[in-house]
Amino acid sequence: MSTRAMKRVRSFLFVPGNKASMIEKAAGAKADALILDLEDSVPPDLKIEARGIVASKLAWLAEQGQRVYVRINRSPHMYDFDDVLAVVGPHLEGVFISKPCGPEDVDCISMLLAEAEYRAGLAVGTTRVIPLLETARSMELCYEIARRERVAALVGATAKNADTARALGYVWSTGGRESLYFKSRVVMAARAANKLAIGGIWQQVHDLEGLRSYVMRDRELGMTGELLLHPSNVAAANETFCPTPDEIAYYQGMMDAHAKAQAGGRASCIYDGEHIDIAHVETAREIIALAAALAS
Repeated sequence: MSTRAMKRVRSFLFVPGNKASMIEKAAGAKADALILDLEDSVPPDLKIEARGIVASKLAWLAEQGQRVYVRINRSPHMYDFDDVLAVVGPHLEGVFISKPCGPEDVDCISMLLAEAEYRAGLAVGTTRVIPLLETARSMELCYEIARRERVAALVGATAKNADTARALGYVWSTGGRESLYFKSRVVMAARAANKLAIGGIWQQVHDLEGLRSYVMRDRELGMTGELLLHPSNVAAANETFCPTPDEIAYYQGMMDAHAKAQAGGRASCIYDGEHIDIAHVETAREIIALAAALAS
């Protein structure tokens, strides 16, 4: 099974799977990845039709250079195998799964994906899994979930009045105090397992100022990307999760100052009024490398 690290995603844009025109339009939104949704954004009587539409658009999206995930449905006993069989193939990067109860649900979808990959002639392990932690038990067991080999990222989403709020019984606020512990656990679990941590979801999609503040708080916590509901929100997420020119200049200057100190026989120095040593420079190197990776 593949264990290669997943390339960063600053912006995951949801698109209803039953709307072919919206899928085509979303390809121009410049999101790092699309989530073609077969679940909550599709009316129950249109789910089979949506499955066909999504399957028919995967190759076209790949031709546009668009990374694609699909959020699949859950049946009473497992994830929808018909959804899995319809979308697994060379043009799909992975699937999102909703409301896992715990790591055993990741094991279940992994087996379904393995069978679908075998039937499609793909190497087993090709398709990634990104769980949306929306049940209290999955939140408590987030590290065990993150450790599963197929899992590429954890989602700690806290949409107003949605599944996470109901599962934990909290009252949503713009400041996010009520979900700080949960989101921090997701970040720590993901980092410990060398996976990505994804935040979201800002529902007031036309309030771009509020969105920017919300996304920045996720970045400050250690999230690496965001789930988004509207194409107009993509630019804000992409910008927020990418080091700014000022940040790049600051950290490059830090590296240069420390290199000069080392050349003079010192392991530390004062830079921009602050004491720095090798620990700070390692952080600077990571940020400079991230900026270069996102620019490529």
